[in-house]
Amino acid sequence: MKVNPLIFKSYDIRGIYPKELNKETAFKIGQAFVNYTKAKDIIVGRDMRLSSPVLFESLSRGIISQGANVYDIGQVPTECVYFSTGYYKYKTGIMITASHNPREYNGFKMINKVKVVSGKALLNIIEKDFSSKKEGKIKELDIWSDYINHIFSFVNLNKIKPFKIVIDAGNGMAGKVIPLIEKRLPVKISPLSFKLDGSFPVHSPNPLSQGATDQISREVKKQKADLGFIFDPDADRIYLIDELGNFVRADVTLLILAKHLLEKNPNKGIAYNLICSKAVPEFIKKWGGRPLRTPVGFINIQKAIEENDGIMGGELSGHYCFRDNYYLDSGFISLLLLLEVISDLNKKVSKIKKELSPYAKGSEINFKVRDKEKILDLVKKEYSDGKQDYLDGVTVEYNDWWFNLRPSNTEPLLRLTIEADSQKLLKQKTKELSSLVLNN
Repeated sequence: MKVNPLIFKSYDIRGIYPKELNKETAFKIGQAFVNYTKAKDIIVGRDMRLSSPVLFESLSRGIISQGANVYDIGQVPTECVYFSTGYYKYKTGIMITASHNPREYNGFKMINKVKVVSGKALLNIIEKDFSSKKEGKIKELDIWSDYINHIFSFVNLNKIKPFKIVIDAGNGMAGKVIPLIEKRLPVKISPLSFKLDGSFPVHSPNPLSQGATDQISREVKKQKADLGFIFDPDADRIYLIDELGNFVRADVTLLILAKHLLEKNPNKGIAYNLICSKAVPEFIKKWGGRPLRTPVGFINIQKAIEENDGIMGGELSGHYCFRDNYYLDSGFISLLLLLEVISDLNKKVSKIKKELSPYAKGSEINFKVRDKEKILDLVKKEYSDGKQDYLDGVTVEYNDWWFNLRPSNTEPLLRLTIEADSQKLLKQKTKELSSLVLNN
């Protein structure tokens, strides 16, 4: 059976169901995963996407056909698979999800010994004919009590104020978890889109898509709430909304978390990717931490923390990972910590945001181009008078502005990030660089 090689990504497996990813492919992935990891027991969880039950059944058949056992933890956010592989003796797991992709997609996030398994690692063996072995079994595993206790171990509940909060679950897995943790919290939560629905009837599953935060922004203002949170479908990404209904950029949220953790863990490393604001390393140093700059991609954040005595890390994508969470990310640990930190700071979220955003930063701009390398070389020459580095694409720094232009790993796109000391300069440089890319 031929499988579509394009669904095997750098960090996971993802494709349109059933056109690119179907039952037969899921079965083969189950077989290949056992043979790649040599695992005897595999945790499997799934989100609320419409195709997740079918893919679970096929994936599980593939796994048990190779003699391994499936430990079914049911319908969960991605971080529950991560938690289970760190907390229990079963160190290998698969989450069935397509994260924030549109509803027609599904996929697999895989982990082995607390390390993310690249989808490309399975591509090399997926076409093999795997001989059947004595079948393993499918067993159910209830992780909820242990998981809830784990995430609450990160915070002091007595420090959390009785905030009025709006939470948008986006019809995803946060709609299942928030009611379980709300019982322990001294806050009042107004729920939006808590019904699990893989058709995503209210807004895009990607909180960064245009219009995705309109609903929560309106509701925060209407309710006169103190703050809000919006999750993606598998709830590993979380975004903060201030009391005015405005989106708080993820690198600002990273700083809020970092300040708190550095107060408790001085001199530790904080990982951030290179498209975050330059305010991130500046504040981390000011607070006595060590900034750890990485290429874009969660695997790079995890590796930097683990290898450089780090305490946590984050990305502009809304992922935040923690040393004490097996170096893996968690939307709900982030939520609880943010409630404690914002309580402790005793300021409006909009004021905290302003204090941690001293520069003018634009949103990432994507350009569809024919020849990525040609454009990158042209940009390097055009801006050769700036300080350049090539950690991920090309980053060029000047005294009053900087930019990064990097190629997408999966699409014919170049992604541009620009930050400047003023809005006027940001606008000028955005126009200048956009023109250079588009006209060549």
